[in-house]
Amino acid sequence: MSIVKSFSVGNGDMFYIKHGSDNFTTIDCCMTEDNKDEIMDEIKEESRGKGITRFISTHPDQDHIGRLKYYNEQLPINNFYCVKNEATKKDETEDFKEYCKLRDGDKAYFISKGCSRKWMNESDDERGSSGINIVWPDTNNQDYKDALQKAKDGDSPNNISPIIKYSLQDGAKMLWMGDLETEFMEKIEDDMDMPDIDILFAPHHGRDSGKVPKSWLDEMTPQIIIIGEAPSGNINYYQGWNTITQNTAGDIIFECETGKVHIYVSNENYSVDFLDNEWKDDRDDGYYLGTLKV
Repeated sequence: MSIVKSFSVGNGDMFYIKHGSDNFTTIDCCMTEDNKDEIMDEIKEESRGKGITRFISTHPDQDHIGRLKYYNEQLPINNFYCVKNEATKKDETEDFKEYCKLRDGDKAYFISKGCSRKWMNESDDERGSSGINIVWPDTNNQDYKDALQKAKDGDSPNNISPIIKYSLQDGAKMLWMGDLETEFMEKIEDDMDMPDIDILFAPHHGRDSGKVPKSWLDEMTPQIIIIGEAPSGNINYYQGWNTITQNTAGDIIFECETGKVHIYVSNENYSVDFLDNEWKDDRDDGYYLGTLKV
């Protein structure tokens, strides 16, 4: 079994995967002075005993690297995954400086479409893999090269975000897309073969400006789309698809087993009508919402 958690952190992203293998993965961070101790205590506890811990940074905007320096102080990052980039900022926060230190240091591993790495997606006799594969970027794609140049020039780094797939053997398949924007996705739409997935974390916190192209949705056929915590007036609610909206659900926890995912949320009063009820007990950190067959 593995545990995937999406923290409710406001207008930002932060996730972890507690793998069934000897691995622990954090994807992005967005903490505040008020919640940083609680979140880091949980991450330290959940990652305890794991031989490999990694931090995947989708892109260096503050709502994805908030309190990165604090994270690295509390739980030193020995494996920092990001796309190869030279992003700059006119106004450098302490967390952006920390990002650059990690990106440009000896802890960095640069991810791209189809890359392989021991224990990310390769197993050996020492430990199993994490089931993480990189669907994008294609570093030879001209539109992606243009996005890298814009980030280098100090413009938005949204479109250097990778597409990350996590899959459990005989279990759930999940996809993260960082803050990719609709206009950029439409440029590369015909160059992509999107994987079949069960759960999609909508890019750009569910904003309409990050709406996933219909052709990609039809190819991926997600059973659930997780809509992040963008301001309600900016959200695309993906009409016609099953969704969980983090604005009201709060923290979302996925217990991934063979053939099914038990889903929990921190808002006791949140409900949906498309999940099976297996009458699971509540967790210490979430109320049982229902079970998805995969």
